[in-house]
Amino acid sequence: MVRKKLIVYLDRKPTEIVIRNYTLFDLEDMIAIQRASFPPPFPSELWWNEEQLREHVTRFPEGALCAEMEGRLIGSMTGLRVSDGQLEGSHTWEGITDRGYIRNHDPNGSTLYVVDVCVVPEMRKAGIGKWLMQSMYEVVVHLHLKRLLGGGRMPGYHRLAKTVSAEDYLTGVAIGEYNDPVISFLLRCGRMPVGVMPNYLEDEESCNNAALMEWKNPFYNE
Repeated sequence: MVRKKLIVYLDRKPTEIVIRNYTLFDLEDMIAIQRASFPPPFPSELWWNEEQLREHVTRFPEGALCAEMEGRLIGSMTGLRVSDGQLEGSHTWEGITDRGYIRNHDPNGSTLYVVDVCVVPEMRKAGIGKWLMQSMYEVVVHLHLKRLLGGGRMPGYHRLAKTVSAEDYLTGVAIGEYNDPVISFLLRCGRMPVGVMPNYLEDEESCNNAALMEWKNPFYNE
C-alpha cells in the first residue's frame, strides 16, 4: 500500500502533502473532492457515490489513491486492472470502468486503466495531479504490470473540429502545434498518445472523443 510525504509549492509557499490509499473511512471526504471540483450546474448524481467508492477500496485498493493536506483530502486518482481482451476494439468510459464501479476489475489484468483523476480547484497549480500520476506509475511497477492506460478529454478540440480531425488534433498537440489543457498535462506526465476513441463519453468540448494515452512500464519483462 502507498503512503509517502512530499513538499509541493502553492503560491511559492512550500506545503507538505501525503499521498496514500483512500479507505472506507474516507468516503465522505472523497465525495467532498468531487463536490468542490464539479459544483452546480454539474449534476451531483455524477459525483462518486458511496457504493462506487466501496467497490474501489475492496476490489482494488492499490489503485485507490488520494492526496491529503493538513488532514483534508485535496485530490484523488482511481484505477482498475483490465486484460488485453477487455481492450479489444473500441470502448467507452462507462464500459471499461463499469460506470465507475470497477466490478469488471481483473486481478490478473496486465494493464492499469485510469478511471478518474481529480484535484480541488485551489490546489491545481501545485502539481498534485502530476504527483498522483507518478504515484500510480509506481503502483504499475510494484505490481509488475505492462502499462498504465486511460482516456483523456480533449477539451480544446471543439474549437477546431470543423476543420481538423480528432486524430490530427491529437497529433498536433503532441508536436506542439496546438495546446490542450488535459492532453498537454498528460504529455507532461509522461503519457504517450495511442489513438482517439470516438463516442468515449458525453463531452461537448471534446466532441465526445477521448485521447487514449499510455505509460509503458520500463521495467516490465514479459
